[in-house]
Amino acid sequence: MSVSRFARNTVDSLTTIRQLKENGIEVYFEKENIWTFDGKGELLLTIMSSLAQEESRSISENCTWGQRKRFADGKVSVAYKRFLGYDKGADGNLVVNPEQAVTIKRIYQLFLEGMTYNGIAQELTKDGVLTPGGKTKWSTSTVKSILRNEKYKGDALLQKSYTVDFLTKKTKINEGEIPQYYVEGNHEAIIDPDIFEMVQREMERRGRGKKYHSGVHAFSTKIKCGECGCWYGSKVWHSNSKYRKTIWQCNHKYDGDKTCTTPHLTDAEIQAAFLRAANKLLATKDEVIQNGYSMIDVLFNTKALEAEHDELLQETQVVSDMVQQSIYENARVAQDQAEYQKKYDGLTQRFDKAKSRLDAVAAEIHEKQTQRASYEAFLTSFKKLPNQLTEFTLATWHGLVDYVTVYAGNDIHVTFKNGQEIKA
Repeated sequence: MSVSRFARNTVDSLTTIRQLKENGIEVYFEKENIWTFDGKGELLLTIMSSLAQEESRSISENCTWGQRKRFADGKVSVAYKRFLGYDKGADGNLVVNPEQAVTIKRIYQLFLEGMTYNGIAQELTKDGVLTPGGKTKWSTSTVKSILRNEKYKGDALLQKSYTVDFLTKKTKINEGEIPQYYVEGNHEAIIDPDIFEMVQREMERRGRGKKYHSGVHAFSTKIKCGECGCWYGSKVWHSNSKYRKTIWQCNHKYDGDKTCTTPHLTDAEIQAAFLRAANKLLATKDEVIQNGYSMIDVLFNTKALEAEHDELLQETQVVSDMVQQSIYENARVAQDQAEYQKKYDGLTQRFDKAKSRLDAVAAEIHEKQTQRASYEAFLTSFKKLPNQLTEFTLATWHGLVDYVTVYAGNDIHVTFKNGQEIKA
């Protein structure tokens, strides 16, 4: 055995050797001819361990440099043994694995149908589908990771994480500490880019609150009671008989003394109402598209907000510098501490006010950008549709509908993602 194989860290090496000595155990390093009970053994061991540590650092830095150079050149590499949907091709790039691609498409489809992360994980586990790591039990984190991974739409974000310490091999999510590189159209996509972006918006929508998304179906949190404003939920009738069927009704229909008079609906009735409303909208297809594109810059203009954001950012930086300068001067020059505290408190209040507004403006910009993306996605989906729909599809439902409001059996309104509300 050699010192370099015993430990790559001087401290760990010496600590372990001393613990062994205390228990009367001697170690012999054959390559360096060092006996740890020898008087000079610890000194030689310290020197050799330091050299081994430095060698380890040098190798790590060389490997890191090589990897980052590959990223900068746009070369994609993944852990293929733990990556579902792709194999390594002859040219070293990703090649679609047809069998595994079926699972990826299924996950995206189930999610757009309204199923929760946990529900998808349970269904895949029940069906015996193997995880990316070859295990039989799926977790919600694995499902989320697949739904967020841009590689499934043919792109690749490189250097998502990096190694912090070459000794502990500890890694950290890259939050801007080192450069990232985005490669578009790097390989064949499994998921259509429009579908991928639709999933990202749906994930963000569900993440706004714990109770925002509660269902396992495409109609969950999509159908609203026109009387009380609550969401419709699914109920199973005659669950143990041949007459079993699923219906949708107001979740608070029988809460309290007053009963909501809005009717229950079946899947078929909801789908039929959607098709009637969608076909009414399609009758004015050219007008909807033309008006949509002409209004999009007006509805989601963020120029004023971005200008305010830049001003507030500059304000926070100036005030932060003033606070630092005030602290520095107080440490170097004797001052009236009451006056210093008053000045300091004034500056911090000014900073907090600017920072609070900065965060609010940034959130408003993000919200408008998200709404714009949703609106553009609606127009893109709408343009691709024929002049009349004859059958219900989940892609069309999720691409067009914001929500449905039920007032009565013959009074159902569909609100589309462009803001238009049409009675079905």
